[in-house]
Amino acid sequence: MSELSLHHVTRPSILKENAPVLIMLHGYGSDENDLFGFSSEMPEELFIISARAPYPIQPYGNAWYAINFDAEMNKWNDNEQALKSRDLIAKFIDEVVATYPINKNTISLLGFSQGTILSYAVALTYPEKVKNVIALSGYISPEMLPDDVETKDFSGLAFYCSHGSQDQVIPVEWARKVPQFLNSLGIKHTYNEFPTGHGVAPQNFYELRSWLNQRLEK
Repeated sequence: MSELSLHHVTRPSILKENAPVLIMLHGYGSDENDLFGFSSEMPEELFIISARAPYPIQPYGNAWYAINFDAEMNKWNDNEQALKSRDLIAKFIDEVVATYPINKNTISLLGFSQGTILSYAVALTYPEKVKNVIALSGYISPEMLPDDVETKDFSGLAFYCSHGSQDQVIPVEWARKVPQFLNSLGIKHTYNEFPTGHGVAPQNFYELRSWLNQRLEK
């Protein structure tokens, strides 16, 4: 058994082998228990893993990378930490495949906010490791992508992307740039907005679950 690089919780599949896997990546200031609340409503054949980000923050919670503020309250990302987390998640995927009775060809990522930003970065950097991405309330950060992103094979990859039209944490305008970017790379995707803030509305959850069910059947 390998040394797993991220602390995580799991919900086993009803399948004893070759189970499709869903890896959950939480948002800034949260932990592995946050998105794991979705597990009971997800398909039983999924092997679900919810991972904790590697950087503890004060007063509580964890982050995939630091967000820094200057005196004028402008903020910027610690891209060095972000790239380390991107590659750590890719390593974690390999460890998960080596450790659990899952199918390496049916790996899905589900991210929220900062976890979505990392999900985009992982899938667009290592498309051979990921089949599906559910990207909730996030955006694509070009600084976290490789220089050769335009030459990679994304033919097996698909995204479900959603955002709240009233989001005051990550502007919806940032998310609206995603479809054009994915189109430029020829990547299959769905993009929808919901009349909510920085969160996941029930209708949003039912839609992403339906999308994932359809993808699991392919």
